[in-house]
Amino acid sequence: MRLCPLTALFVLALLTAARSSGAGNERALYNGIVLPDQWPPHPAPLTDEPLPVPAYLATPPPVIPIDVGRQLFVDDFLIEETTLSRTYHAATYIEDNPVLTPDKPWEFQGGHPCAMVFSDGVWFDPADRLYKMWYLGGYCQATCYATSEDGLHWSKPSLDVVPGTNIVHNARRDSGTVWLDLEEKDPSRRFKMALYELDPPRTGRMTLYVSSDGIHWGDPVTETEPTGDRSTLFYNPFRGVWVYSIRSGGATGRTRQYAEHADLIAGAKWGADGPSWWVGADRLDPPRPDVGTRPELYNLDCVAYESLMLGFFSIWYGQPPDRAKPNQVLLGFSRDGFNWTRPVRSAFLPVSERHGDWNWANVQSAGGGCLVVGDELWFYVSGRAGVPGSTASGVCATGLAKLRRDGFCSMDAPPGSEGYVVTRPVRFSGKYLFVNADASEGSLRAEVLDPGGRVLKGLSRDKCIALRSNSTRARIQWQGTPDLSSLAGQAVRLRFALRDAQLYSFWVSPDASGASHGYIAAGGPGFTGPIDTVGAGDRQ
Repeated sequence: MRLCPLTALFVLALLTAARSSGAGNERALYNGIVLPDQWPPHPAPLTDEPLPVPAYLATPPPVIPIDVGRQLFVDDFLIEETTLSRTYHAATYIEDNPVLTPDKPWEFQGGHPCAMVFSDGVWFDPADRLYKMWYLGGYCQATCYATSEDGLHWSKPSLDVVPGTNIVHNARRDSGTVWLDLEEKDPSRRFKMALYELDPPRTGRMTLYVSSDGIHWGDPVTETEPTGDRSTLFYNPFRGVWVYSIRSGGATGRTRQYAEHADLIAGAKWGADGPSWWVGADRLDPPRPDVGTRPELYNLDCVAYESLMLGFFSIWYGQPPDRAKPNQVLLGFSRDGFNWTRPVRSAFLPVSERHGDWNWANVQSAGGGCLVVGDELWFYVSGRAGVPGSTASGVCATGLAKLRRDGFCSMDAPPGSEGYVVTRPVRFSGKYLFVNADASEGSLRAEVLDPGGRVLKGLSRDKCIALRSNSTRARIQWQGTPDLSSLAGQAVRLRFALRDAQLYSFWVSPDASGASHGYIAAGGPGFTGPIDTVGAGDRQ
């Protein structure tokens, strides 16, 4: 479903204004960050040392535009000063996992029963209001397709590609990526797929396909330059580029290289200079005590969520002699699509340490990252049950974990006392201030300051109507001041005062519904396109 003309024009105006905010610099992003002249960066091969702090954190823009998406406190980009503490949160697996298991004859081929996302993709398609999943059916065998009306109970339809099965592509394969491209103008190319096929002549590179329905893929449209076997791709809508996340190796073992292009097909040929070195595990990633092997970066799936890029770092911790790979997923955040902060080196989506669980081994992320379902984010992952005393994968299935919307981290008030956070100078064109906060045990108030730190008339904390509830979308209002429209285009600071409360995000919306006009990863029920233009509207 396309965005309505007025919404599309509004979003285009936001991104155009953001790009022009850097005094005519075409490398100025929607958030005020200016990319360096050499892009992407092409550093020397990676070492064990953590990568430098991103330049945008060391030297933030003097004024940060915040019209695109909810503003999350995952790093210090937005923070001028604070007395609050930052707490990072992991996702929680649901009790009724796994949600998809191998139960068809073709899913028992290849030596291990398998119905798992190996990146692949899980999306909500607004065209027919269905959850859709592409997954590895049979171990290193075919690509299969499932649908769901609620994201919990999945059906495997009988299709005509391989009659009587739900197979949509029967090439033997390692990992793959399926991307629902809601910005594609050609309906025959609405879905994109990249497979690392295992049979000659296509092994050793990714093969690309397009489809109108995600079921019938036809002949390849191109293939990439040579790659490693766990390579994937994603789309960065903030800059309008396709990115190849390329598995590579070197002195530090498994790492990632990076190639980008506005055209998916042209980007598959990254030329004689090769892709840029990108990111890997480093000395801050602790080894497992039962293995002792230096961790390596097995895969990196990425997706746009609200105002930033999420990175799902699948970390390899070595191969125990009596257990399948205990890979697990850690989280990273980027505001330019290339440089990452990884503030937490514990698992966001962990393996289980109890044998017999569906995810005792080798947890991997899904393409598309997560879905926005009401007040939650849903993360689909693969997990392998393993075989005791063996390195075999055992039964490979797909599970689900959940997190509060925007819930990657919270800014928390000191127990029993009040704390505050002050933003750097920000600029917006909207007029309604919203927060995602839990103030059910206390309160949250806000005030607006000029660049010099003086409270603006009528927008003090004393005039603010205190928030005393738990909401992922709560409007902040002041007595006697209807909205913030008089401040549109001006540089201001926001100060949030919390008592026994947690603040997850804030944003200034042009709509009383609270629509954030940020990106919503793999979508969700009620959304009509790749961004949140709905807010508190009909989300059924």
